[in-house]
Amino acid sequence: QLQLVQSGGGLVQPGGSLRLSCAASGPSSSVYDIGWFRQAPGKERLGVSYIGKSGRMIKYAYSVMGRFTITRDTGKNTVFLQMNSLKPEDTAVYYCAATTGPSDDTGWDPLLPDEYVSWGQGTQVTVSS
Repeated sequence: QLQLVQSGGGLVQPGGSLRLSCAASGPSSSVYDIGWFRQAPGKERLGVSYIGKSGRMIKYAYSVMGRFTITRDTGKNTVFLQMNSLKPEDTAVYYCAATTGPSDDTGWDPLLPDEYVSWGQGTQVTVSS
């Protein structure tokens, strides 16, 4: 069974940086695409970023474009989310999740949570002065 273990997060001042990690383990862990999502209190879970299993396909939500960078160390089955120029509105619990994608990916939006089959435990990111 695929397992995702997250690390990183914490409290940072506006304008600061944090790096989140998501380590995958289990059968065929290298064939999964990874997405990052976040959920603020009382709000729905939103997609932040996505990276394909080879690392070539990448997507960002408009709200984090130019500030967040997703990378993948395929040798270690770990995906990183580098978050720079953090804003108070980035405060949320962040989750990584794994998917092999839908059987027909025409029109598929990888920043929607529907096709993700395994989720990390979540990590709190708080941006506050």
